[in-house]
Amino acid sequence: MKDFIKDSWSVIMIQDKTPLKHIQDLMVRHMIFQILAWMWCIIFSMIVGSFLAFGISAVAHTLLLAGIFITFSTFKVAERNSVTQYRGDE
Repeated sequence: MKDFIKDSWSVIMIQDKTPLKHIQDLMVRHMIFQILAWMWCIIFSMIVGSFLAFGISAVAHTLLLAGIFITFSTFKVAERNSVTQYRGDE
């Protein structure tokens, strides 16, 4: 069961394993993730029948995806800078 949950998470949230990996522009890919998150917030709030649930879910999804995006972007910048810094081109 633990492997199933881990694999399910990876297929949805790990950029290199989702079908969205074919979109080259990182900003477009992030925007599509945001749109999907908002869609699921709306679906969840309609099931629960509460606009309060929508607000809480929307804020939580936005924060989660923004955190993932900022972390990924930071790692990419660090990776790029470390390659040029330690190559000996200085």
